[in-house]
Amino acid sequence: FLSAKKTKKSLESINSRLQLVMKSGKYVLGYKQSQKMIRQGKAKLVILANNTPALR
Repeated sequence: FLSAKKTKKSLESINSRLQLVMKSGKYVLGYKQSQKMIRQGKAKLVILANNTPALR
């Protein structure tokens, strides 16, 4: 019971922070743009989906 409540709270926290980032306008979507930002050293956070291919 406790862990389920904690998980839900952390998910809500992540969602609210993502909404804030989306509102600020400082984000990129997609494989190529993400790679470019990482190489330039501009990426602060990279979020990968569960179904992302291992190698590309």
